[in-house]
Order: sequence, then structure tokens, then C-alpha cells
Amino acid sequence: MPGVGNSSDSDMQQASQTSCNVLRELGPEIQWVHSYVTDNKIYCIYRAPDESMIRQHAQKAGFPANSIAKVQRVIDPTTAEMDGTSMYP
Repeated sequence: MPGVGNSSDSDMQQASQTSCNVLRELGPEIQWVHSYVTDNKIYCIYRAPDESMIRQHAQKAGFPANSIAKVQRVIDPTTAEMDGTSMYP
């Protein structure tokens, strides 16, 4: 999405509304958490049962989904302070 970082607030609002409308149509199994907008790309974070549901959302909304990756773990600065017990199996 070349130049997406320079999109107007109105353009971002319209894209968000389109996304939310499609998500309502798809049902509660998929949830848009948030997105990171860079100069030329948008990185969207979803909770979904599988990749196909994310692709279905992108296709119905008219957005590109060039790459989808499953997040295996989430770490942050507090991870450096863990006592060896894992939050994840």
C-alpha cells in the first residue's frame, strides 16, 4: 500500500469502518486487535482461529494480505525478569 502512512485521518477512519463491518459479518471468532501503519504497509494484529479467516476478512474488505504469520509467543521487557516459570505451555 504505497504511501499509506500519509493517508488522511478520514481515509484511516473509512478503512477501519470497512474492516469492522466485515468483521461483524464474519462473526465473533475473528477480532481485530490493532494495526501499525508505516510509510508503505499496515501490519494488522488479529485474534482468529486460523489463517483462512484472516484471508477471508482481507478479501471481503478489499485489503491486501500479502503475508500472515502466527504469533507463537509474546515477550516484553518483563520477560528478562522471569523466574524460569513459563506463562505458556
